[in-house]
Amino acid sequence: MALIEIRDVCKVYDLGEVKVEALKNAQLTIEQGEYVALIGPSGSGKSTLMNTLGCLDRPTSGSYKLAGVEIATMSGNERARIRNQRIGFVFQNFNLLARTSALENVELPLLYSKGISTAERRRRAVEKLKLVGLGERLDHHPTQLSGGQQQRVAIARALVNEPAILMADEPTGNLDSKTSREVIALFRELNEQSGITVILVTHDQSVARNAKRIVVLRDGGVVCDTTDFSQATQALQAELPE
Repeated sequence: MALIEIRDVCKVYDLGEVKVEALKNAQLTIEQGEYVALIGPSGSGKSTLMNTLGCLDRPTSGSYKLAGVEIATMSGNERARIRNQRIGFVFQNFNLLARTSALENVELPLLYSKGISTAERRRRAVEKLKLVGLGERLDHHPTQLSGGQQQRVAIARALVNEPAILMADEPTGNLDSKTSREVIALFRELNEQSGITVILVTHDQSVARNAKRIVVLRDGGVVCDTTDFSQATQALQAELPE
């Protein structure tokens, strides 16, 4: 059984007089332990697909099964519970609380999990910060950390609930090239050593190259799904206007 399976997924945004089809009969299957990059031009549907896979949004029609469980018909509260249990998110802007230490930022998702003591929250948060190389920065606030360190805190926060899936939306968008390489190396290490499934949206081909599988989207659908980076690049370039 696949970890993720979407079939004939459509997403329509009703903007009043205009209806926008962000996803059109999208098909995708992802197995546990894969490392997948979603790429495509602006407006291709990659962020909408990420939001759907991350249970942040519900498709207008079609089927989305996560570990065999149908997500498309779930209520908002049910999807929120699934997100908290199974999925960790990393965003371009880090989304850290400025007046809160790295340790407290990482502990935050555990506040929504019942039955976890203060000591256990701290133990897990320290463990994840050490995992991402920030064991010496527990009490530092975001303003005392570099961009790369802030993103590592965000990754530790995403991992603290032991999710099966790590989803990243343009995770290197605010980082310089050297720091980007370090963060992407961390994603690959987590995937290979912990077996966590990594799915990331990126416009940066050097980031996509590090994934083991590249899915190219255009006009709300998958136009290329390959492990061959050069093939993905050709598919992407073929859609660019002359």
